[in-house]
Amino acid sequence: MAEYRQDPEAKKIASRRKTTESITAVSQQMGVTPPQAVELEEAVLGALMLEKHAILGIQEILVPESFYREAHQIIYQAILDLSARIEPIDLYTVGQQLQKKGQLAMVGGPAYLAELTQKVGSAAHLEFHAKIVAQKYVQRQLISASTEIQKQSFDDSIDVEELINQAEQAIFVIAEGNIRRDVQSARDIVSKAIQKIEEASQKPDGLSGIPSGFTDLDRLTLGWQPSDLVIIAARPAMGKTAFVLTMARNISVDYQKAVAVFSLEMSAVQLMTRLIIGESGLDSHNIKNGRLSPDEWKHLETSIKPLAAAQMFIDDTPALSIYEFRSKVRRLKAQHNIELVIIDYLQLMTVGTTDTRGNREQEVATISRTLKAIAKELDVPILALSQLSRNVEARGGTKRPQLSDLRESGAIEQDADIVAFIHRPEYYGMTMDEDGQPTQGLAEIIVAKHRNGAVDTIKLRFRSEQAKFVDWDDTGFGGIASGDAGGYSTIASSGFDSDFDASGRVATAESGAMPGPFGPAGSSGGFDGEPPF
Repeated sequence: MAEYRQDPEAKKIASRRKTTESITAVSQQMGVTPPQAVELEEAVLGALMLEKHAILGIQEILVPESFYREAHQIIYQAILDLSARIEPIDLYTVGQQLQKKGQLAMVGGPAYLAELTQKVGSAAHLEFHAKIVAQKYVQRQLISASTEIQKQSFDDSIDVEELINQAEQAIFVIAEGNIRRDVQSARDIVSKAIQKIEEASQKPDGLSGIPSGFTDLDRLTLGWQPSDLVIIAARPAMGKTAFVLTMARNISVDYQKAVAVFSLEMSAVQLMTRLIIGESGLDSHNIKNGRLSPDEWKHLETSIKPLAAAQMFIDDTPALSIYEFRSKVRRLKAQHNIELVIIDYLQLMTVGTTDTRGNREQEVATISRTLKAIAKELDVPILALSQLSRNVEARGGTKRPQLSDLRESGAIEQDADIVAFIHRPEYYGMTMDEDGQPTQGLAEIIVAKHRNGAVDTIKLRFRSEQAKFVDWDDTGFGGIASGDAGGYSTIASSGFDSDFDASGRVATAESGAMPGPFGPAGSSGGFDGEPPF
C-alpha cells in the first residue's frame, strides 16, 4: 500500500533512476559509457539560472529525463515548476524551490547550484548545447527500448506478432516524442501559401489537391488536400469499398498518381477482380466463372492494360496495427512517393498494445488521432472508411446518416478534416426522393463536416453490376458491341435505369428486366445476386 501513497514526484525520480540503472548495466556489459554530455548539462542549467528568459526556448527542447545525472533532472524540474508559475528563475529561487520540496540536499546543496553557474562559457550557445543534450537522451532511449525488446525476445510466452507490435510502438513513441516543428514567421507562411495558390492557378481544373475523379465532389473539396484525414462512413451494403476503389482507379489510372490501399477486410485479389470488372465493363458473373467468349477475352486483356500499369499498391494485412501501418506508409512514401492513402476500414485496425485493450472507444480514438498525425507527417491525404451505428436503421424518414452516427468514438469526428456519408435511398426501398425524382442508381455523398470548406450533398450514380461509382450525369452502361473487342470506345450504351430493380440489384429475367450483356436471360450481372458491400 505504501507504493500507492508514494509522492508522484518520488515516483518519477524512481522511474528515471531505474531507466538509468538499466542503461548503465548494458553499457558495463559492453564496456562502453552510456551516451551523455554532463559538461553541457551543467552549462545549460547554469545558463538557465543566469539568463532571465532562457527557459522559454529550452523547455521545447528538453524534458527532465533528457539529463543524464539524476541531480540535473531534479534541478531542471524545479526550473520548469518556477516557469509554470511565471516566477523568476535564478540561483536563489531555484534553491528555494528545491528546499521547499526537500530535494536541495539531494542535488548537492546551494554550493553545487553556485558551481553550475560558474560552468557557463557563453549563454549565446545555449540552444545548441541543449540540442546535444537532447540527442544523447534519444540515444539512451533507443538503448533502453532495444534492451527491453531483447529481453522480451527470449520470452517464449509472448506471441511474435505481439512482440513486433510492442517493438514498433516503443520506437514510435521515441520518434513522436522528439519531433519538433519550429515556429514560422508570417512572412514565410505567406510565401508558402502564395506558392500553393500559384500552383493551383496553373492547373487546368483549378484543383489544389488530389482529384477524386468525381466532378461535383472535386468542385466542393478542390481535391483531397495534403495532410487531411478524410472519413468516409456508411452502413453496410452502401458501397464504401466500391467508392474508394473507384477513386483509387481514377487517381492512379486517369491522373497517374501513386495510391496506397490498405484492405483489412478483403484480399488484394478480390479487390483487383472488382477493379477489372469495372474497367472492362464485362458481366461480373461471367468474369468470375471465366465464361468469356474469345472476343470478350481479347477485350478484357486490352481494357485492363492501363490498370496493370497504374501505380496502385494494395496491402491486405488483416488486423493491421496502427504502428505497422505507419511503418509501411512511410516506406511507400519514400520508395514510391504515394500521394493518397486509403484504409478499408478503420474499425478493423488495432492499436497493437495491451494498454488500451478492452476499451474499444479509447482504441479507436488512439487510431484516429494517430492517423491524423501520420497524414500531417507525410503530407498526404488519408481516406479511412468507417462503419456507422444502427441508429440509422432505426431512424424514420429518409434515413440519412448524421455525425452522431459515427460508430464507437466521437474522436473520429473531432480528428477528421472531412466527414462524408454514403447514402443510397433505394437500398431502403425508397423509389422516389423528396422532389419526386426516381432514386434508381442514386448515391448521395453527404459531406457533413468540412473543416476548410462548405458542406453539401453530391449526387453520384452507383453501378452495382460493376461495383463502381460515376458522375450523376454519366448514364452509360458497360458492355461491348457484338464482335467488337476494342477499348472503352466500343462500350455500348444501354438505358442504365432499366438495368436495376427497385432494391438496387441488377435486374434479372425473373424481375422482368433486360438480361446481362453476355449472360443468358435470368443471369445476374451483380456479385452473386447480392448488393455489393
